[in-house]
Amino acid sequence: MLDDIESFIKYLKDVKKASENTQIAYRRDLLQMQAYLESQGICQMDKVTRTSLDSYLLYLEREGKATTTISRVLATVKAFFHYGYRMGIITQDPAELVKAPKVQKKMPRILSVEEIDALLSQPSRRNAKEIRDKAMLELLYATGIRVSELVHLELTDLNLPIGFITCRDGKRTRTIPFGKKAKKALTDYLEESRSVLLKGQDPPWLFINCSGQPMSRQGFWKIIKFYGEKAGIRGDITPHSLRHAFAVHLLKSGADIRAVQKIMGHSDPTTTQMYTNHYMDKGEGGQEKG
Repeated sequence: MLDDIESFIKYLKDVKKASENTQIAYRRDLLQMQAYLESQGICQMDKVTRTSLDSYLLYLEREGKATTTISRVLATVKAFFHYGYRMGIITQDPAELVKAPKVQKKMPRILSVEEIDALLSQPSRRNAKEIRDKAMLELLYATGIRVSELVHLELTDLNLPIGFITCRDGKRTRTIPFGKKAKKALTDYLEESRSVLLKGQDPPWLFINCSGQPMSRQGFWKIIKFYGEKAGIRGDITPHSLRHAFAVHLLKSGADIRAVQKIMGHSDPTTTQMYTNHYMDKGEGGQEKG
């Protein structure tokens, strides 16, 4: 089976133009599958059955692998056997009907209004960096956008006089309003901070790092961790924490769920419904109501 695996990896490289990291990940997953199957006496690709693949997934579960990991492995396995079927190496695709385990969505702890206020008050505005950080945090909470959308915003995506931003998610575009606090923070950033951070450069991005380059997701992750610790917020806090808090707090204030779905950019209404279920069953901070 090793020759078939290497043939598949070569196909990924030459035909699919897959990245080196993708090739490495696929090879790793397939070699691990091969080792398991050979331990079961299955050494050839055409001897693999749906039952043997189901057995392998069950083995991964017993080994304590996360459902997300098992789903990723199955995607690799399916691609491999589909390739073998198309190339005539096997006459039937044993992976075609194999199903991945269901991934249980765990609702994160929602930050309370008090925790959000404490977080947003941490940047002290003593320097250009903190003025920028204040603007980023305020805008993220005011709009509920994803951190990937935040760091890719360009100056032309911001309409400061009216108070809205334009976000592009693939082919979809949505316009999201923001309030007075975010507007004030953005005004301060544009008037007092951004030109200092530019270092003589002229990039199109709204938010830049201290080298005049675009802010990265990892960079903003460190920023929110830093201010979360300063605010004394217990537990894990991520850029998505503000997005979750935005949705729940907006729904608690009486916003229409379809309007929130549109603002959040959810294609599936059940995703937005999850937030409704959360605040109905629990109080702020993720605590069960007594």
